[in-house]
Amino acid sequence: MTKADQLFQAIQADPQNKSFTDKGILPLYHVISSAEILIISQAPSRKAQQSMVFWDDPSGDRLRSWMGLNKTTFYDSGKIAVLPLDFYYPGKGVHGDLPPRKGFAEKWHQPLLKLMPNIKMTLLIGQYAQKYYLGKRRQKNLTETVRHFDAYLPEYFPLVHPSPLNYGWMNQHPWFLAEVVPELQRQISQIMAH
Repeated sequence: MTKADQLFQAIQADPQNKSFTDKGILPLYHVISSAEILIISQAPSRKAQQSMVFWDDPSGDRLRSWMGLNKTTFYDSGKIAVLPLDFYYPGKGVHGDLPPRKGFAEKWHQPLLKLMPNIKMTLLIGQYAQKYYLGKRRQKNLTETVRHFDAYLPEYFPLVHPSPLNYGWMNQHPWFLAEVVPELQRQISQIMAH
């Protein structure tokens, strides 16, 4: 059994995840040793948890368009890994999904990251991922952190979540599609070309 398999089993056996495991719900993430681009977001959507396919929804379509990748490359290149802050759908809140559970990423991210020694850039999607990985290096809010994305390169690339709920945000901040997305595509293209 590989280290990746052992971790997958350990996550399911963790008492914190008992309610999911008892229902036959598996943790959803994608770790592959050849990965060079890592996507970190808050947690799988309800649809993703049901289908067991990450980013297979309108948000995923938009994310791929920002990255300049088609579905085949995104899923089959062996260069993309996905590690949400929680590997299970946390439930519905008043404004969108509930936040990822506290303590989850602290427990599972480091051992999984050790299985991916070739990561060149990590996309930090949304405020939860940025808070966890950038900490005090963040700007005063998500908008300013994304606006100053180049301060975190080449290790991290902070992004707004590509959810339809954020279309209004994108309309209010035209610099995102004009400046941030082209640079993201340039960075991704460079990594994918090697």
